[in-house]
Amino acid sequence: MKKGYARPSLALERLFSRMVNCYLGIGSNLGDRRRYINSAIKKLKDLKNTRIIKASRLYETEAFGGPPGQRKFLNAVLKIKTAIPPPELLKKIKEIERLLGRRKSRRWGPRRIDLDILFYGERFIDSKGLKIPHPGVFRRAFVMRPLMDVL
Repeated sequence: MKKGYARPSLALERLFSRMVNCYLGIGSNLGDRRRYINSAIKKLKDLKNTRIIKASRLYETEAFGGPPGQRKFLNAVLKIKTAIPPPELLKKIKEIERLLGRRKSRRWGPRRIDLDILFYGERFIDSKGLKIPHPGVFRRAFVMRPLMDVL
């Protein structure tokens, strides 16, 4: 063994072996959009057993669906590594949205922050409240363009 090299603990090795690549969509079209996105990223960085690997650049796009006249969105995609199981990760990102002031509104309406699990490793999940890959991901340029930045 090289001098100064410490072997990681068995617990750390187990943690890293459970970590999977995950892709999160992030967007905002209310208030200081860039600040909301940066605040969400900071809170994601604080999640245990999760590391942000790469972030796309920000893309400004028209609102998808919803009421007419909405302000444009800023959108990005994050590549993370996490050991948090998908249902728990969904709860954590919904809590981040709540902490940043997201309130229930009409579908595809304006929002301060929107976080979505796009992909979770190679998992396919189709349960009430959680669908992975995210439905429509391949039909939405505001997801695909930033996703290409982090692949």
